[in-house]
Amino acid sequence: MEDNAAVRVWSERTQQEKGDSLTEGYESELWDFTRISVTQNDLQELRDIWNSRNGEVKQLFYCNYDDLPYLLDVKVDKYLFRALAQFWNPAYSCLTFGGVDLVPTVEENMALLNCPKIQADKAYSRPVNVPLFLKKLMNITGMSEQWVATRIKQKGDSKCIHWRNLRDFILAHPDSKKRVDVFALSLYGLIVFPKALGHIDETVSDLFNQLDKGTTPVLTILAETFRSFNTCRRAGEGRFIGCTQLLLAWFYSHFWKVEKVSYRVFSKDYSPLRELVATSRRDNISEERWITILQNLRTEDIEWRAPWLIPDEILYRCGDFDWVPLVGIWGAIGYAPLMVLRQYQSRQFIPVTQGLAKCEFPYKDNNYKKRVREISDAWNQTRRIKVFTAGPMTTPEYKWWWGRRVNDNIPRQNQGNTQPIEEHLRVIPFELEIIKQDFEKRNSELGNKIEQLEEYKMKLGLDVDIHKLEAEKLMK
Repeated sequence: MEDNAAVRVWSERTQQEKGDSLTEGYESELWDFTRISVTQNDLQELRDIWNSRNGEVKQLFYCNYDDLPYLLDVKVDKYLFRALAQFWNPAYSCLTFGGVDLVPTVEENMALLNCPKIQADKAYSRPVNVPLFLKKLMNITGMSEQWVATRIKQKGDSKCIHWRNLRDFILAHPDSKKRVDVFALSLYGLIVFPKALGHIDETVSDLFNQLDKGTTPVLTILAETFRSFNTCRRAGEGRFIGCTQLLLAWFYSHFWKVEKVSYRVFSKDYSPLRELVATSRRDNISEERWITILQNLRTEDIEWRAPWLIPDEILYRCGDFDWVPLVGIWGAIGYAPLMVLRQYQSRQFIPVTQGLAKCEFPYKDNNYKKRVREISDAWNQTRRIKVFTAGPMTTPEYKWWWGRRVNDNIPRQNQGNTQPIEEHLRVIPFELEIIKQDFEKRNSELGNKIEQLEEYKMKLGLDVDIHKLEAEKLMK
């Protein structure tokens, strides 16, 4: 455990020695616009089953699988999500809105899902010798080999089981504990890791098989969220197979200014997800309008610390890694939480990111097992930083650093880019016209106000320059 001052000295010294993820001469290979699909599974049957359970069964579920069921009621705003994808920065595994960096962190996702504090030895690690899908399903369901074998299907490059088979099991099996387990497996397969629509992928059961041993799912969820964003951004298209609902719930907590609810956080049954689900919000904002809003996001528009997050300590480094490596169910990736210390209401300083991009790899090449083992060993040497409230403070060095990291999708005219901004953002004509009319209206009102002020000035014989003062006041 180290305090902020010690970590800051270490981070800035190491960053100067090693540099960051983007070397001099870096050129973006990202597409200007990513056509991302957020096609979701139909969750109505899952909702009906959950709503039909009695309080005792629901409590059993919460005790074993935390607040996962609330994700069933998180409405997916596809326009907002597609807009967010345009600002994902694969080089740093974060969302970059001009000078504003945001990223879902381990601690935030722990709070959202109401998971216990992460322990180093409870991080998920892909098994070296993965058990057969057949055996894992037999263990989870308690059903015979014949029953399971006839229901396993090949879907793409992996095996899976159709949701309707698990639905029938949940409705008919006499053991309530088994019904709860299979319902949880369905949530993970259809919401958290929705790779094959309508099916639960075999790799989901690798993680699920370790949950009863105290393994936390948070790191794995983050890993696949980051990896799916990266894949789509680099290809310029694709379907997002991370947890859309959890990512949007996280974003809502930072974007809208809300009343502080810290007094409720301490209550025993408080749930951030439950409150977010119950909060109404606009759903008629177009994708193009969202892009415009996010492109012009300012630091004062952000609720930097989510109101339900109690700053305590931050996981910021693992073993010889100068950041946090994450192991997912389909691959690995890393992220640098020191880059977003403002989300913990702490001082902001330069993070170490050199080598961050090299931590990303899928479980396909011959050397991935060795690399997974290195990450797993690093988790036994985790370091945490104590958090104290110091208010957001950006050093001049940090301003220079993020100034080099302009989002690859947003062009700058001074870089020789002459392509109209609307062509990059795919802004539809009527949206541009609305923006233009609003601007002209404000200019007209300002002009009329200035003329009136000049008349008053002459009548009263005022010798003060109220022109500029009132103009600035009106614009505010």
